[in-house]
Order: sequence, then structure tokens, then C-alpha cells
Amino acid sequence: MRVRVRSVATRDREEVIARLDRAARLNLYLLDMALRLGEANGSRARGELLGAWRGEQLVGVASVQPSLVLDATAEPEALAAFFPYLGTVASGLVKSSAEVVAPLFAWLENHGRQILLDRIEHAFSLEPKDARLSDPPRGVRVRSADVDDLPALVEASRASLLEENRPDPTESDPGGFKRWVSGRVKQAVIAEERGRIGFVGYADVRSTRGWLLQGVYTWPTARRRGLARAGVSELCRRAIDEGADHVQLAVVDGNLPAIRLYEELGFVRFARLRTVLFG
Repeated sequence: MRVRVRSVATRDREEVIARLDRAARLNLYLLDMALRLGEANGSRARGELLGAWRGEQLVGVASVQPSLVLDATAEPEALAAFFPYLGTVASGLVKSSAEVVAPLFAWLENHGRQILLDRIEHAFSLEPKDARLSDPPRGVRVRSADVDDLPALVEASRASLLEENRPDPTESDPGGFKRWVSGRVKQAVIAEERGRIGFVGYADVRSTRGWLLQGVYTWPTARRRGLARAGVSELCRRAIDEGADHVQLAVVDGNLPAIRLYEELGFVRFARLRTVLFG
């Protein structure tokens, strides 16, 4: 039976959640979007989920906006059915398990799309019982970000992308980039030393199923001073206090200092991811 793809509607919510819950840790981002379906003012309300059905059976889920993410356990036919829809996006960043990204990468190359970034990342998770969190060192303050921190957060987001050899967003759409960062301020925790911000991290998914940390960045002049340890510890404490099953994040392959830090805090590796930026 042919697989058909359509946008996920509010009426599909429970069916989509049930499917994604089979591999909740791998599909946390998609699960968060599904859980927010129908919210009038939710932070994911402008996102778009696609579902692939074979007859009445849901066999795969993917997001188109705001990020391209593929169901880690989608059936091969479902993935193939998604590709033409994902290919209509002018440019995008896809991050999912390495196994499901590989055929999409081949499809993009075969259709002449420009590959701007292709890298392996490792997903780590921390369960409350394994947490070995740290208090801020003397002179370091950890707090929630506010609107007055926006210039520093824009600077950090831009610097992080440039360090990864990704295009400079302030050259193509500086206003849009600033608005994107502004929309994430409430999700950010910062660490500052003597009033100067040196670390930022975002909890982009906050659910009892898990918290997803992204955009973790330490200013070069503030590295190896305990700010990242303090900031990540605070984010993990908040997650545990709110009853999260676990906290997860991803580390670029080869970033040994970050891997050591997270392992010292109690994180363990659970998946191999692949991130592809295409134009």
C-alpha cells in the first residue's frame, strides 16, 4: 500500500505522540512539537509536523518548521515519502539519527542541493539519579537571561555558528537573526563573572519526558573557569526540580573538553547523530 504524507493536524495528536513515545529519547524534539499541537500561543505553534501513513497506520513523522527533524524509527518507505516535501525548503538544518539522515543526504546530493555542513554529533543524556552537579565557583553568578542580555546573546549565537564554519547570519538577515535569538531569551540561562556574561545555554524543550539543551556556548575568554559547568548544572537542576525524566544534549564529534565535562556531570552517551545544513 502506498505511503501518503500530509500535515499533522490536532486530531492526529494522540496517534503521533503514541508513535514517537516508542523511542521518546531519540524523538524528544518531535514529541515536544506534538505535545504542543493545538496550543494557541505555544512556542512551537508556528512549527509544522508531517506524518506518513500507510493506509490507517502512521509509519513516520518529520518536522519541516522550525527545524528539519526526522523520526528516528521511521520506516524506510516513510522517509522516502518525506524527502520531496523536505526538498521544497530553500535551506535547512536537519539533525536526526545518523541512520535516517544518510538517505536524505543522498537524496539532497542527487537533486543538486548544496551541502554547507555535514558532521557527526553524539547525544548524551543525564538521569536525575546519576547527576553530579556543581555549584558556581566564587565570583560566578548563574541566572535566567532577560531582555537586557539580548546583545550578548546575539553575539554568542553568531560566534558559535562562526566557530562551526557555518554562514554568518548577520550578513544575510541581521534583523531576522536578532528576532530569532530574542524569541529564545526566556529559555536561556547565563553565567557571569564580575558582571560579564561568559556562558549561555538554552532549554529548548522542557517536558516531563525530558529537557533538551541547545545553543550551549562559552565565550573564549571565559573558558576553563567553571562557567560552563555551573551553567549546565543549573539547567539540569531546573529540569530535575520540574520532574523531567532526563536531560539531553548533543556534542560535536571530537569536542573532547565538552565530552569530559558532561561525563563528569553524569551524562552518558546514547545515540550517534548526523547534522546536515543544506542550501
